[in-house]
Amino acid sequence: MIPRIYIPGDSGALALGAEKVAKAVRAELAERGIEAKIVRNGSRGAYFLEPMVEVATANGRVAYGPVKPSDVKSLFDCGLLTGGHHKRWLGAPDKIPFLARQTRLTFARCGVTDPLSLDHYKAHGGLNGLQNAVAMTPADIVKQVTESGLRGRGGAGFPTGIKWKTVLDTSAERKYIVCNADEGDSGTFADRMIMEGDPFVLIEGMAIAGIATGATKGFIYIRSEYPHAVAVMQKAVEIARKAGVLGVNVLGSANSFDMEVRVGAGAYVCGEETALLDSLEGKRGQVRAKPPLPAHKGLFGKPTVINNVISLASVPVIMDKGAAFYKDFGMGRSRGTIPIQIAGNVKYPGLYEAAFGMTLGEIVDDIGGGTATGRPVKAVQVGGPLGAYFPRALFDTPFDYEAFAAKDGLIGHAGIVVFDDSADMLKQARFAMEFCAIESCGKCTPCRIGSTRGVEVLDRLAQNVEPEKQIALVTDLCNTMKFGSLCALGGFTPYPVMSALNHFPDDFRPTPVAEAAE
Repeated sequence: MIPRIYIPGDSGALALGAEKVAKAVRAELAERGIEAKIVRNGSRGAYFLEPMVEVATANGRVAYGPVKPSDVKSLFDCGLLTGGHHKRWLGAPDKIPFLARQTRLTFARCGVTDPLSLDHYKAHGGLNGLQNAVAMTPADIVKQVTESGLRGRGGAGFPTGIKWKTVLDTSAERKYIVCNADEGDSGTFADRMIMEGDPFVLIEGMAIAGIATGATKGFIYIRSEYPHAVAVMQKAVEIARKAGVLGVNVLGSANSFDMEVRVGAGAYVCGEETALLDSLEGKRGQVRAKPPLPAHKGLFGKPTVINNVISLASVPVIMDKGAAFYKDFGMGRSRGTIPIQIAGNVKYPGLYEAAFGMTLGEIVDDIGGGTATGRPVKAVQVGGPLGAYFPRALFDTPFDYEAFAAKDGLIGHAGIVVFDDSADMLKQARFAMEFCAIESCGKCTPCRIGSTRGVEVLDRLAQNVEPEKQIALVTDLCNTMKFGSLCALGGFTPYPVMSALNHFPDDFRPTPVAEAAE
């Protein structure tokens, strides 16, 4: 049997040198005259161990990492192909503590299978959900998704089943499924990992959504900054189409569903669903007023389901294992699992899929291992650049939509960025305003003008010009933006600004130069 060596082709692993490692492994195999198959799998998400090389042995897979090109020769000398011990030896991948403690449902195959092998996908439970779906009525599929408790994983947390039912109940000669893969939030990479590491699960989820709502065409809108994800998804769609997973007879049924990949042009605001629709239609990406809702009048004026990558990728396991199975995980109204992305100044960065309910402290201290610098954690931003900054005093907050909302925060796309005590929260607040000013589509005044004025006010505050007056002014500005903006870009920018101001007030009252000198 030809040995199999798994080397991630995931963007995160590539950024850490995986391509150089793969080149060194190929060269070593050639020099030693060994025949072996190199599989470019996705990443398992433990980025502090990337590039992580795995080898399939008679006793299961054995992992090594983080591997450098200079390690390759000694790895072969130590018996890499049979799982021999080496300083980079990690043992069975699923026994690595960071991975062993997870509840992997959506990411069960990510890093395990060959991303572009449909046979490998099927061998690991792929297409079971779609096979069940083609034998059901659309209403029954929608009912199962609704009963699972699945909510939008893109940030809003809107119940997926309700969105699907609205489109199902709206009559039209054409309907669409749009996958929002414009993952622009800082500290987020779950969408990219799925698209690069398990693309067929997204295709399967979209096909199920199409059958459930009567939509026959789907579009995946991917941000231009994800060239590897774009390439993998395009290849996967072609493979799925040739295999009959997509097309006029999905899996040999009477259902028709096809899809294509579209690439954005780098606008953060196009992550907002209506701006995304305008961009898909070839227009400038600007936020639309609602109503009408996209479910009634979306892409090209037709009823449209717009779901995030993780929302759609979670559907196959629900259709395979059942609504009750999925709903058994989580807490309150937050059911199932959530892929938490841990980034920033943290010792163990990576993707951690778990049921809702873990506390923020558990995630940052136990799983993330605290800061990479070893300094105390000062703040954690959850939910991207529009998310609130939480101090350690709020680390007992459970990871749950309602629990975060009660503390004036939001889970968003579940990206967590950690900061140590050297962070200046006034600068972070200014960054939020500046980010909004740069990325605003310009359609509404509170966002367009409010963010620009916000930068100016915070700059005066940093110069210690009438600090109390500036604090009152930025608070009023945030209130106007929160309730007057057309979409979440302007509406949520106050979250990082006001949380930084409320939880870290000392950073907003700079010591006067004269006093500092004394």
